[in-house]
Amino acid sequence: MFWTALLGSLALLSLFITVWQWLAARRFPLHQRVADQSFTPAVTLPKPLKGCDSETAQCLRSWLTQDYPGDVQILFGVASPDDPVCAIVRQLIDEHPTRDAQLVVCGESLGVNAKVSTLIQLERLARHGYMVVSDADVRVPPDLLRNLIAPLRPSEVGLVNCFYRLANPSTLGMHWEAIAINADFWSQVLQSRTLKPLDFALGAVMAVKREALEKVGGFASLADHLADDYLLGNKIARAGWRIDLCPVVAECWESPRTWREVWRHQLRWARTIRVCQPLPYFFSILSNATLWPLVWLSMDLPTILFKSEVPWIGSAGFALSIPLPRSASFFAFCLLVRLLTALNNQGRLTQSTGHRDFFWLVPVKDLLQAALWLLAFTGNHIEWRAQRFRLRSDGKLVKD
Repeated sequence: MFWTALLGSLALLSLFITVWQWLAARRFPLHQRVADQSFTPAVTLPKPLKGCDSETAQCLRSWLTQDYPGDVQILFGVASPDDPVCAIVRQLIDEHPTRDAQLVVCGESLGVNAKVSTLIQLERLARHGYMVVSDADVRVPPDLLRNLIAPLRPSEVGLVNCFYRLANPSTLGMHWEAIAINADFWSQVLQSRTLKPLDFALGAVMAVKREALEKVGGFASLADHLADDYLLGNKIARAGWRIDLCPVVAECWESPRTWREVWRHQLRWARTIRVCQPLPYFFSILSNATLWPLVWLSMDLPTILFKSEVPWIGSAGFALSIPLPRSASFFAFCLLVRLLTALNNQGRLTQSTGHRDFFWLVPVKDLLQAALWLLAFTGNHIEWRAQRFRLRSDGKLVKD
């Protein structure tokens, strides 16, 4: 009786949190553009690069074609002049001769995090008081800079970031991952913001004041950390600045990935979040609105299956049945709510309907997420950029 009541309470709590996340997402003015776009200070875009794929040129081109009246300095950084991405960068620079853009070879190794090592070296060349950092696979709309920089006008705002979507899921594993990114992640961030101001950053695209960056030690203070985006936002928030969100959505374009590759990426993400926010991540399992109703239902299955009144077909062909337990009805209701809220969140973020064909992956994602949650606490090893690392309790990376 105790366990049934406990699991029923957890199932109800998971439903409440799911609806709470959906409501927080509904209130956010997603895709809305700022009305006053008069604040357009000079900006430096340090862009660390490594390797390339079929989408790289379009992603980088989207930064060279920004409709932004202020001065924009773009620094493409690579660790080696032999990197194949160099040819793409040189071609793009030739296509946009009026842009202040250059390719910089960042040959020094200044920490375990190669991306941050490149950023440290690009920071030395930055000329402007505002910096926009983004991942190599990010494609943005032409007005992104206008809308990303505008919230930095108040003196108390030190960093602004925007949500992102997985734009081209091309395998079943990537469609599963798209639910985590396009439906759940951004709504969870907004739910967190209803409890307290943001004290972390989202790494796909970040705009930061140079003053705030230097106050927390620059990119050099992040050199050995995997979650450099989280740590940068956390440092800036603890230094007294506010972190804001831009409603414009960026797009992440990725090469096709197998289930194994997607799983490794999600496990790396889970273990990183667990190290950064151990207590919130531990309690995040409570929001799984597929897991807890299903566990509650499983407690009633023996009763249903082995009671003498179990449904059967009589000799006359009449079906004899017993009423379904509350756990079965509640599981069906939770599953419906979970599907509808996830599909709605994905539709709002992506402004498309292609994800609807994969609605059945939502409960699959939830159950696999429970396994990832458990694995996040059972190890500290991750794979990143074809290398194996160990995550220390302070978030630093150590090569195996």
